[in-house]
Amino acid sequence: MEKTTKSFVYWQWRTIFATMIGYALFYFVRKNFSFAIPGLSAEYGITKTSFGIILTLVTVVYGLSRFLNGLVADRINARYHMAIGLLLCAIANYAFGFGADLSTLITGETSGPQFTNMMVLIFGIIVLSNNLFQGTGFPPCARLLSHWIPANELSTKMSIWNTSHSIGASIVAILCGYVMGTMGSNMSANPEIVANIAAHLHVDMADADKMQSVLDSAAHIGAWRWCFWIPATIALAGSLGIFIFLRDTPSSVGLPEIHTVNKKGKEGGEEYKAFLRKMVFRNKWIWILGVANFFVYIVRFAVLDWGPTFLKEARGMSLANAGWTVAVFEIFGIIGMLFSGWATDKWLKGKTHRTCLFCMLGVAVFMYIFFILPIDTPMWLMVVTLAMAGFFIYGPQALIGISACNQATNRAAATANGLIGMFGYASGLVSGVGVGLFVDLMNKVNPDKSWDYVFMGMIGIAILGIIVFMFMWNAKADAYGETDKQ
Repeated sequence: MEKTTKSFVYWQWRTIFATMIGYALFYFVRKNFSFAIPGLSAEYGITKTSFGIILTLVTVVYGLSRFLNGLVADRINARYHMAIGLLLCAIANYAFGFGADLSTLITGETSGPQFTNMMVLIFGIIVLSNNLFQGTGFPPCARLLSHWIPANELSTKMSIWNTSHSIGASIVAILCGYVMGTMGSNMSANPEIVANIAAHLHVDMADADKMQSVLDSAAHIGAWRWCFWIPATIALAGSLGIFIFLRDTPSSVGLPEIHTVNKKGKEGGEEYKAFLRKMVFRNKWIWILGVANFFVYIVRFAVLDWGPTFLKEARGMSLANAGWTVAVFEIFGIIGMLFSGWATDKWLKGKTHRTCLFCMLGVAVFMYIFFILPIDTPMWLMVVTLAMAGFFIYGPQALIGISACNQATNRAAATANGLIGMFGYASGLVSGVGVGLFVDLMNKVNPDKSWDYVFMGMIGIAILGIIVFMFMWNAKADAYGETDKQ
């Protein structure tokens, strides 16, 4: 028995760490696009609306893919599912870097509306493909973790695991910020290129302060390509690592399963379909979690996807400093996730939904503080205030998935997370194209206040999230007691 216990603990933590590293690498080849946006805007004049449409494709397609892969993940070996998916994401990112070359090959031009429109179309197609593959990241992890971790430990240990995406996003933010600030060709001495960039960014060349940003962009022409190629190479190595180190459920390595609910009926049979209907599709708590996830992800992605552009345009930061700021946002998010998971098991008896409510209150408060800070506020204070919003937003981001695992049990954890994930990534309709269209519109009306209105909207979204979590206040921590009685 002692030997079995030691073996289980070894494989449990091996699974946690292998999936943590693997899922972090999925972020390397998904969140890198945000740092390429300023370079692509400067070089090719691609509008915020176009990028907003692309970001919406990213989130909506990824949400659908997570739902579909969730249905699949509860039935197949997670090791192969995850490794092959990351490999395909790496290939898609190599293709991203050649987007301009593909546009030239098709149109025969190197600039102009036809070239730019074709480039946007190519990016859209690659984004569609990349995010279909990205859906193979979280569902296998949800399946594995709910099989390897008991329900009474899931909030703490899965919160540790959930730091993976913040680790991945923070490292890729620093990496891509460095790439955009140091690599590429220096064309700042070429007056034609400088004038084109100024026109693309709607900057008056007589404005010396804003021209510095134009010259910074001209000094790193083509750097955006490496925002795709370098992370893709790292992800390629990571897919091999997942295949080598990961295994499936406890029974696949000769260990006993931790929940009896896992052994009832054959997956795919009529009994299992009835189980899914009851525990997922007709479970009111899963639907409330889905709606709450929609609001949480709007705030989260508004910062992650538009953060570098916002900090550069509205706060005058360099892209390198913006990269560090987003990284600090993620690092505080890691601390917030760990604290919220520990606090849930320690003080709230596993009731993750209650922790989420308190966290969303913190998000609203710190987003408001950031909003009212004057533009001449010291950078460290802006960074810390935004980071505190990250501390609170990543609590719900992690705990909603944990709550879904517990409410649907380990037998339907991937399906439940796929469903709530679809809600979360539908948020791209607001955080992607919605923000892009709004900023482009406000730039024509009142460019100095366009981003302020975005922040006001995010504060309102956080308040809506608080209201939704209130409807779940009396829910039980998990549903294992109910299913084990059957």
